[in-house]
Amino acid sequence: MFNPTSFNECLQEWADLEKDYQQVQETHRLYKQKLEEVTKLQNNCSNAIARQRKKLRELATSLEECKEKHEIEKLSPEETNALEEIQDSIKDRPNVFFEMESFLPKKNGLYLTLVLGNVNVTLLNKQSKFAYKDEYEKFKLVLTVILFLFSFTCRFLFSNRALDALFNFLLVWYYCTLTIRESILISNGSRIKGWWVFHHYVSTFLSGVMLTWPEGALYQMFRNQFLTYCLYQIGFVQFLQYYYQSGCLYRLRALGERHNMDLTVEGFQSWMWRGLTFLLPFLFFGHFWQLYNGVTLFRMTQLPECKEWQVVMCGCSYLVLFMGNFFTTLRVVYQKYMDNQDKPKSL
Repeated sequence: MFNPTSFNECLQEWADLEKDYQQVQETHRLYKQKLEEVTKLQNNCSNAIARQRKKLRELATSLEECKEKHEIEKLSPEETNALEEIQDSIKDRPNVFFEMESFLPKKNGLYLTLVLGNVNVTLLNKQSKFAYKDEYEKFKLVLTVILFLFSFTCRFLFSNRALDALFNFLLVWYYCTLTIRESILISNGSRIKGWWVFHHYVSTFLSGVMLTWPEGALYQMFRNQFLTYCLYQIGFVQFLQYYYQSGCLYRLRALGERHNMDLTVEGFQSWMWRGLTFLLPFLFFGHFWQLYNGVTLFRMTQLPECKEWQVVMCGCSYLVLFMGNFFTTLRVVYQKYMDNQDKPKSL
């Protein structure tokens, strides 16, 4: 590195720095100009997509009205083929628009607005999206291992209410973080939706209630059952799902059968039908354990010494988790079974 030792060398160094400074200013000016151009393009693209959606809805409605009036029966074969192509294109357009909008700024949903405000969370290039998605998956894996070790410690090594409270606080933080990250990933094109998003909100609520449950006879009565459930569901089953789902997703993405922003989930989805059906017994066992936890807690409410409101709220939460997980998984299995039954007929 050059270190000037004389006054003339210092002057020469300053002159070089001035030239470099002018270049930095020009580069920054060009950057702001391009940024403004990008912002205008984003707005134009968003407005154009909105117009396209509106016109496609109107066109689809007009075609349906023509069908009702039997005007389509008067068309020639060529016009009928053209009409079918138009209808197929109308069905495909929403998926194309969804891909486009994953690279455009959009308003946050209610949850993200409450947590982050109106901050734009859309990542504008594929590398950033994939990096954030991979970080989400690694976060789930690391926390799964930590929660497994923590629950094992609480269950078999130390029986301490303060340690239990720390474990439940970690669960609250984990599920809260998952809900925020999943909302950001959804804004960036991930297709996780429905129950597999909502059940993390229920789990957050359940963990918060467990955190506030005071020390007492009823807490000790349910403690070991709860920690054993955590060992199985949050530790063993969640790790098993992550390990096999990530491998299956990698293979399906390489074949072009899955979206690049698809995530591992704590449940069963249609794309898991080939290769991951062996997970179903483990999942259903966990679902019925949630039902067992709910029934146990409601039985505890019948005890005369039951005064804590946490018992009822935890029981309700476990029943909601059971019904959501069980019936969602059952619906996916039934749909895939019916699809497989229909395939031979179509052939």
